[in-house]
Amino acid sequence: MIQNLDYPDPRHYLGKGKVDFAKRMLESCGAKTVITRHELSPSQAFNLEKHLGAKVIDRTQLILKIFADHATTKEGKLEVELASLKYQLPRLKGYGKILSQTGGGIGTRGPGEKKLEIDRRLAQDRITRLKRELEELKRQREVSRKRRVDSTSPLVSFVGYTNVGKSSLVSLLSGENLLIQDKLFATLDTRVRRVRLTSGLQILVSDTVGFIRELPHELMESFRATLDEVRFSDLLVIVSDASDTAVREKLAVVGKTLEEIGSGEIESIHVLNKIDRCTAERLMELRCIFPESVMVSALKGENIDELVVAIQRALGVEKKIWTLRLKPDGLVCFMKFRDSLEIISQEYREDVIEIQYLSSDEIHERMISSICEEGKCL
Repeated sequence: MIQNLDYPDPRHYLGKGKVDFAKRMLESCGAKTVITRHELSPSQAFNLEKHLGAKVIDRTQLILKIFADHATTKEGKLEVELASLKYQLPRLKGYGKILSQTGGGIGTRGPGEKKLEIDRRLAQDRITRLKRELEELKRQREVSRKRRVDSTSPLVSFVGYTNVGKSSLVSLLSGENLLIQDKLFATLDTRVRRVRLTSGLQILVSDTVGFIRELPHELMESFRATLDEVRFSDLLVIVSDASDTAVREKLAVVGKTLEEIGSGEIESIHVLNKIDRCTAERLMELRCIFPESVMVSALKGENIDELVVAIQRALGVEKKIWTLRLKPDGLVCFMKFRDSLEIISQEYREDVIEIQYLSSDEIHERMISSICEEGKCL
C-alpha cells in the first residue's frame, strides 16, 4: 500500500485513514505481519501494532533478520549481532516509557524504567564486548591480508548488488561449490579462493557480501571490516543481473557504495550475468547500453572463457616464453613463484637447472628480482 506524503506521519507512519484501510486489508487476507518501506520510530511501531493488531517491522529489521539467518562464520554472526544491538539500543527508550507507566508514582521509579536501565546497560556491555572481539578478528584478517599482498597472486574481488550470481561465478572459476542460493544476501562473509587462469597466472578470487540500495547505517558500520577487504583488490569484477529491469539503477548503487568504502578508483570490468533469462531483444538492448560489458550465464556456463580473457586483459597478463638458469640451491626461491607460472620444460644438469616457462612480464621480473637478491641467479 502506497501513500504520498511530504514526510511520514509522526504517530502512525501512514495517515489515519490509510491505517484504517490497512487494518481492513489485514483482516480480509489474514496477514500476521506488516513491513514498512522506511525505518520506524519506537512510537510509530508501537502505535501501528496497537492499531493494526499485527506484528510490525521496518525495512532495517527485515534486512537484519535476513542477515542473521545467513551469517555462518564467527565474524559474520558477530557483525550481525552488533548491528542489531546498535539498532535496538535507541529504541529501548521508547518501550521503557511504555513499561514505566504501569507502576510509576510521585517520588517513585516505575518497574519499566528500572528494567530499561538494566537493558541499556546490558546492551552497552555487549556492544563493547562485540567490538573488542571484532577488533581481534580484524587484526587476524590484516595478517592474512598482508600475506596475500606479499604473495605473487593478484586479488580479484567479485562485487555487485545482492543476488546477481557472484557466488555462482566464483564457484565456476574456482571449481569449488560455494553456497549458492536464489536469495538476498546468501553470502555475508568474504571468501577467497585460488584460481589458475589459462595464461598460467594464479589469482585470488574473492566473493563478497552483496550491496543494496540505502544499506542501513548500522549494517554499513558493522560490516566495515568485511567491506574493507574490497579496497585491497587489484581488480573488481562488478556483476549485474542482465534480466533485472532496474539494472542501471542498481549498478549506480554499487558504484556509490564502492565510492563510500574507498574503492571507487580500483580498475574494474562489468559482467552481465543471467543472460539465459533474457530474450534476444533484451540482449541487443543491453549490448547498446553496456557495449564494454561481458555477458555470461553462470547457470549455463556460457561465455565463462570470455570472462577469464577479460580478467587476464585487465590484469595486463600477456604470456611470454622465458628461460631461467638456476643454481641448484636457487630452486627453493623459484618454488615460491611456481604456482604463478606455466612450466614448459625443466632440464637438470650437474651444476645448473634450466627451466622454460610461460609468464607475464610482471611475474617474471618480480621472480628474477627475488632470486637475484639471494644470489641464486646465473
